[in-house]
Parts: sequence; C-alpha cells; structure tokens
Amino acid sequence: MDFEGRMRVVIENIDPEIDQGRYSIKRTVGELVSVKADIYADGHDLITAVLLYRHSLHQDWQEVPMQLTANDRWRAEFKVKKTGVYLYTIKAWVDHFRTWQQDLKEKYKAGHPVQVELKIGAELIEKTACRAQGPDHEVLKQWAGALKRGDDPETQVEAALSSELSGLMQRHPPKKWVSVYDKELSVEVERPQALFSAWYEFFPRSFGQKPGQHGTFKTSQKLLPYIAEMGFDVVYLPPIHPIGQTHRKGKNNQPQPQPNDPGSPWAIGSQQGGHKSIHPQLGTLSDFQEFVQKAAQHDLEVALDLAFQCSPDHPYVKEHPEWFLWRPDGSIQHAENPPKKYEDIIPLNIGTDDGQALWEELKSVVLFWVEKGIRLFRVDNPHTKPFAFWEWLIREVKKEHPDVLFLSEAFTRPKVMYRLAKAGFSQSYTYFTWRNSKHELQEYLRELTQTQIRQYFRPHFWPNTPDILPQFLQHGGRPAFLSRLVLAATLSSNYGIYGPAFELLVSEAVPKKEEYLNSEKYEIKNWDLSAPENIKGVITRVNQIRRKNPALQTTWNVSFLEADNDQLLCFSKTTPDLSNIVLVVVNLDPFHTQSGWVKVPVEDLKIDPHHPYLVHDLLSGDKYFWQGSRNYVELNPGVMPAHIFKLHRKVRREQDFDYFM
Repeated sequence: MDFEGRMRVVIENIDPEIDQGRYSIKRTVGELVSVKADIYADGHDLITAVLLYRHSLHQDWQEVPMQLTANDRWRAEFKVKKTGVYLYTIKAWVDHFRTWQQDLKEKYKAGHPVQVELKIGAELIEKTACRAQGPDHEVLKQWAGALKRGDDPETQVEAALSSELSGLMQRHPPKKWVSVYDKELSVEVERPQALFSAWYEFFPRSFGQKPGQHGTFKTSQKLLPYIAEMGFDVVYLPPIHPIGQTHRKGKNNQPQPQPNDPGSPWAIGSQQGGHKSIHPQLGTLSDFQEFVQKAAQHDLEVALDLAFQCSPDHPYVKEHPEWFLWRPDGSIQHAENPPKKYEDIIPLNIGTDDGQALWEELKSVVLFWVEKGIRLFRVDNPHTKPFAFWEWLIREVKKEHPDVLFLSEAFTRPKVMYRLAKAGFSQSYTYFTWRNSKHELQEYLRELTQTQIRQYFRPHFWPNTPDILPQFLQHGGRPAFLSRLVLAATLSSNYGIYGPAFELLVSEAVPKKEEYLNSEKYEIKNWDLSAPENIKGVITRVNQIRRKNPALQTTWNVSFLEADNDQLLCFSKTTPDLSNIVLVVVNLDPFHTQSGWVKVPVEDLKIDPHHPYLVHDLLSGDKYFWQGSRNYVELNPGVMPAHIFKLHRKVRREQDFDYFM
C-alpha cells in the first residue's frame, strides 16, 4: 500500500502564480518565464527539482533543471516561442543517488572505509538501470558492476563521483515518491506588439479635402505617410460607425447642437446601422479596407475603438429592447457619471436576462472586424461591464485568433484595472497621465514593474487623450509636452499620443477641467501640420531611438538612479547582456533650468571606474566623456528638457567618436 509519507518533498510559494492559479501570467513571443518556488524536505537528503512546461497544443512536457539559490528557494526559466497558452508546473524528489555521492565524498575525504558505501551506490545504480531503456540500461549495469567488483577504492570513488555517471542517473529519475505541484499554471503568450508599440490616434473626419469638410477614409489616407515618418506603428481610430441624431451633442458637449454638428463618434448607431456598419460620411466598408491596406504599406497597423454602447437610435434599441435598462417612466437609461450626463449614449445591460444572445452578438461584432483584418482593439470603458463577460469574450476570440490584442481604456480604481488585465486584456491605460513628481513616477513604476502586477498588467502610457488634457500640459508649454513624450516613450515600451493635438502643443482647456476646449470629440478640426510649433521632429527622433535600442523595447527593466535634485528624474534601461545601455535624465520642471549630480551604477554596468566612458545623447547628438559613478547634468527646458544617453563601456581614443555611432 502506497502512503504519502514517502513523498517527502514540499513544493510551495510558486512565483509567478496569480490568484492560486486562476489567471494566466502574460508574456510575448521570445520572452522568458522565470519560475521560483520553495522546495524542501525533512532531514538532510539532497533534492532534485525540475520545471515542466509545454504549449497547450502539445502533450509532451519539456524539462528544465531547477537551481537552488538560497534558503530552500529554487529557480529555473524557459522561453516561450509561439503565441497561445503555455502550461508549467514543478516536480521534485529526494535524490538518493546525489545524497549518496555527497556522503561518499565526505567519508572518503575523512579516511573512512567506503566498501559498503560503494555497494549501496551500486544498488542505487542497478535500480535506475531497471528504469532505463536502450543503451543506457547496459551502461548503467556496467557502472554498477564496476563499483561492486573493483578493488581500488580511489578509482571507484572517482568513477562514482564522475559527471558522466551523474548525467546518466539524472536522465532516469524515479517514477515513485515524486512530488508534483498540484496545479498546472498558465502563460498567455501574445505577439511581440503586445509588449512594444507606438500608437497614434486621430479622427479621420478632420482630414477632408478642404477645411471644415467632413473627411473620409480616402482623404485621410494622406495622413498615413506623416504618421509613419514619425515612427509610429499603430494608427488608432475612434469609433467609425454611424452616429445617432437623438440627443446629439454640439460643440463643447453642448446639449443643443447646430444642424451641421457631427456629434460624438462614441454615440454609436443610427438608421444607417450599428457596430458592424461604417459612418456614411467616412465612406464604405470597401473604403475602410483600402485604408487598412494603405496603412499596411506604410508598416502601420490599424486599431479600432470597441465601444459597447449605443445611441438611442441604434437598431438594437428597437430590435432588442430587453438589452437595455428602462426607467419606471418608460424612458431608457442613458449613460451617467454624476455629475456628468451623456444623454446621447445609452449603455448595454450586459447582465440582462437575455444575456447569452447579447454576449454572442457582441462577440460577433469583434469577429466581424477581425474578419476584415483588424487585430487591435482599444476597448472603451471596459470597467463598466462584468469581468466575466470580458474573460469569456477575449477567451472566445483568442481561441481562433490568438494574434488579436485588446487594450483596456479603464481609468478607474487600481484593483478594477488589474482585474481586467487578469481577465485577458493585453495592455492597459494607466495613471501615468497624472504622475508628475519624481516620487510619484518612481513609486508608480516600482508598483508596475517590481511587484506581481508585472506578471499580468502591461502598462500603456498616454500623455494625452481626446478626453484628457492634463494640467501639466495645459500650463507647461513646449517643455511639458517634450518631457512627457520622453517619459512615456522610455519608461514604458507601449505608449501613444492623441494627435495632432499633441504634436501641435494644443493646451487650451475648459476652465477648471482637464478637457480640451473645442474638443475634437464634438466638431471637425482643421489641423495645420506645417505649423512651426509642431514637435514632430522630436517625436520622430524619440521613436527612432526606441527602435534602435533594444533596452527600450521592454518595460520591465526600469532601474531608477540617484540624482541630488528632486526635479531630475534619472533611470537606466539595459539588455540582460549589457550590450545596450540607455540612461535617461528628464527635467520635471518645465519652467526652469535644473542641474545636479547623477550616480551611475558603474559596478552593475561593468564599467571600469578608473577609466572614462562615452555617453552619447541620442536626442541632441552631443557626446561626453564621463568617469566614475558621479557625473554632472544640466537641462534647460527651453532647449530640451531631457537626455537620452547611450552608454559605451569601451572607449578607444577621443578621435574615434565615429566608432560609437
């Protein structure tokens, strides 16, 4: 009769493990999964532990030996190579052979007789030979015989401790009394764009053939080269569907529109159709698909806004009134966020008694656009829908289309934002927009990158959105826009801007609010992209720097450095092999020159503190020789409020500057 007392190894405190294994951790193709666990047993016997992993489409497990670090903490890692779901777990056992080897070595060194110990080892090898197949079976039997029959203890001990024998024994671990962790944990692996991307949002209707004329997909194609030249890889469009007439909002969100006011694109649905239709003034479905194709020719991917809400004119209202909330007076419940009212929008009641039909319909909306070639969705206000709905929807879509990515636009309570990420969202908007001080930025990035949150929440940094014009941008002028650009693009590997408002430094706000005055949400704008204040040159340079420096293509490697001025934020990013070292210094004060001494961790970066090293400012092109850990910086925000330095650890001669380009 088997009994659990012989399964002596304990496996616990696995990291990463999200909510007792209920949710997946996230990775992109090519990333590592580093797994740690407490593994121990009673007594003093040695333990062997292996990390098991496999893609969910495969049956066979791959094994990686785990290494003991300290205090019974073990670790191992594996690389994910394709999209989909990977599974991982741990098994471990008391390794009687390694324990025997250790005891044999100590006894022999102490001069004790080892004949009996050698026979014990031979028996262990024979038992393993019984499990072995093929050539290993005979070879192990020969090793056992050599330990039994030999008469030269020194030679026998040397053989018993050989790496060749150890490797043979490790290839055939025991099949009984092996402890296996009681869960198979999962990794959701997505394409690399989930980790590294630069988004540009614009309203196609603002790019007509002439000022004030409603733009179309065809006329807005002229903006694609401009976006591509700046180095963005994603074009994000607000909702492209028919806009309702009932309670349509006028300029500046006024409840009484003028006849030609276009309304908010987020008031989706009219007699022309709903979520599977194109707003007639933008063009046809064929025009949209041509726009997507033209974008691809510029290496741009199109992201669509997914807003599961309706105008009162949406066909759903007449066809499925049970999908909405109705008030006692017979009126339909419109969207509210007191004191704000959105009379032009009515929310869907995801929890309706007819939930299965509604959920299936909303899934069909996503699949409709997936079939049209869309693989990126920015989801509007997902925190106003049940977590279970998103978990179901994203899982259902990814079953057939694992390359589809979902960006969560949920500016809400942190725990709600994190739960949405657990439910399956690939990326998430963040509080970066309102983190301005050195302390705020450091603490927030540590939360995002140095806690368990990093395992499932991929931050996406936006300095502005059509809904949000932060006070820092309202009052800080050009330096504020430049500093927030550099922070967003270098702290996070995913970032985006709402343009052309951002690059044209638009800062006029509704008094006492963080909202754009004359917001593009409610009117057609006339953007002058040739305006002299356009900072597209700096944006282009920043995006080029991101593409050329692998250290900036992940968020997880942020390391803050000491600077003796609280207005200077300094951090480094490096590749694991230190082949790419980037150091960023940003002046957080948009009004005054700030200077100070920055401490570079030369030992961690393997820089000789006694010799100079080259730092190349990739923004300005300037080069400097630094030496040691303490170096001086000065940033005039009127010129450029940031440095993005590339550090070179080896310096030849001053005249060899071209060598470092």
